[in-house]
Amino acid sequence: MQIAILVAKAFIIQQVILGLASFCTWVERKGSALIQDRIGANRAGVYWNPKNPLLKIFTPIVKVFGVLGVVNTLLNDAIKALLKEDFVPEGTSTFMHALGPFMAVLPVFLAYCVIPMAPDFEVAGYTIRMQIASLNTGVLFILAMGSIAVYGVVLAGWTGNNKFSLLGALRASAQMISYELAMGIAFATLILSYGTLDLYEIIEVQKSGWGINPLYYPTGILSFIILFIVGMAETKRGPFDMPESESELVAGYFTEYSGMKFLLFWLGEFAEIALFAIILTIFFFGGWHIPFVELPEGVWWAALVGHGVLMTKVVFFCVLQIVIRWTLPRFRYDHLMNLGWKGLLPLSLFNLMITAAIVLWGMNLS
Repeated sequence: MQIAILVAKAFIIQQVILGLASFCTWVERKGSALIQDRIGANRAGVYWNPKNPLLKIFTPIVKVFGVLGVVNTLLNDAIKALLKEDFVPEGTSTFMHALGPFMAVLPVFLAYCVIPMAPDFEVAGYTIRMQIASLNTGVLFILAMGSIAVYGVVLAGWTGNNKFSLLGALRASAQMISYELAMGIAFATLILSYGTLDLYEIIEVQKSGWGINPLYYPTGILSFIILFIVGMAETKRGPFDMPESESELVAGYFTEYSGMKFLLFWLGEFAEIALFAIILTIFFFGGWHIPFVELPEGVWWAALVGHGVLMTKVVFFCVLQIVIRWTLPRFRYDHLMNLGWKGLLPLSLFNLMITAAIVLWGMNLS
């Protein structure tokens, strides 16, 4: 029975990942059009008029999705990419070329294993926690997966056998390693604040009151600002998209990829945006908790409501990241590195010291 529950949880969480990545893809396409005063995708599916009576039932739904650009973005574009030729550059290993996108995507999916998606609930006498791996060191696991993801990016740029791919991989590796330092220190600051590495316990600490971390310590707001900037840099999205800047490097480290391999990179990037949004929600905005509202424990409908609350907050931060990506201009590379090494790193160290002093002072008072 335990194996069946684990398989069911893995399947549900996989669908949540794919759903969030698909939503981010749609917002990226349609949202960018609205921001740039364009119409965007609104044709595919609009003129769908089947003669089959059974299919006619779905005609209004398909037309609405067509106007919104869902059919074009999530169906037509995916089929078009899957049917494209899968080429491998001459003079490189076919196996290593295929390994690159998997190494870039796998750590992102593994990081979701320690993410609690809803409060605990009971079914048929079993207490179910919507978390694939209930690690008491979940924060460290996420940091470790973020460190491993750089290998897939470097491998993809190297096996591309292309100077633009190699330059994109070098940029990505330097950027990800540089900003990981500030991210690790920001995580350490939050661990000090909450006194635990368990993500589920971190959510439960925020159960009372507003459920927002900045109210616990004066350094919470600074921690949020640091982690928000660092997270956007780690996802390699604008204005931190130097590894794949189209005006300079064609498509950066995945220039020589097409078809399903290209879709894997695309899926990994948007899944990483959603992962970062979940991390912000867990650390700073109470996860599934509603301010001043306490849901009953162990009830399935309360867990469903909690999951809906969590996803609502996550969707907000996903949209916020994409809006910022289409609003701010791209950093110059030296400015990007200066921000990481001379700005965020000293600031995160200062924030860590202040938080440690506040925690120590509180312990002495108690």
